[in-house]
Amino acid sequence: MNQPSAQPGPDGTAALSRRRRSPARSGRWTRLLTGLVQAGTAVAAAGLVVMMVLTTLDVICRSACGRPLPGTYDIVRLVGFLTLACALPYTTAVKGHVAVEFFFHKLGRRRRIAVDTVNRILGIALFGVLAWQTAARAAALRASGEVTPTLQLPVYPVLYVAAGACLLVALVILHNLLHPGREMIKP
Repeated sequence: MNQPSAQPGPDGTAALSRRRRSPARSGRWTRLLTGLVQAGTAVAAAGLVVMMVLTTLDVICRSACGRPLPGTYDIVRLVGFLTLACALPYTTAVKGHVAVEFFFHKLGRRRRIAVDTVNRILGIALFGVLAWQTAARAAALRASGEVTPTLQLPVYPVLYVAAGACLLVALVILHNLLHPGREMIKP
């Protein structure tokens, strides 16, 4: 497919050129990854709103009616976990994690690159294993029929979303490894 072809140049003479597909693929991949990260961010933001509204309503019901809003604990527990999981890819994409750079800056440029590369590879491995194990736990909870105590909501869908978020974090770290120095998303 990367066959040279003769095409007229700006001066009208034939010039050899190669068709290159990789930049377009890379751009599409980055746009897809960015879209998934932003979708996760929207889910996390919606989760925060749901938790705030439910907690406020629960407090109002306790004060006005003397009884809590039934199921608030169940919903806030599930939505809180979902919010945390869906916020991780964005935090990774904007490089918002806490980093201890005291010793890192004392290293030379080559050593910093080596340490950063090793850290990213370990991060990909860690979040890959975390995604796999979270999905396995979700499957086990689905098989056992695990539900929340009050509302009897199934727990496993939230774990599947968390597994997807962990996989997305690994992909964001891979993107950062393959495109060093480029920001994926500006905070």
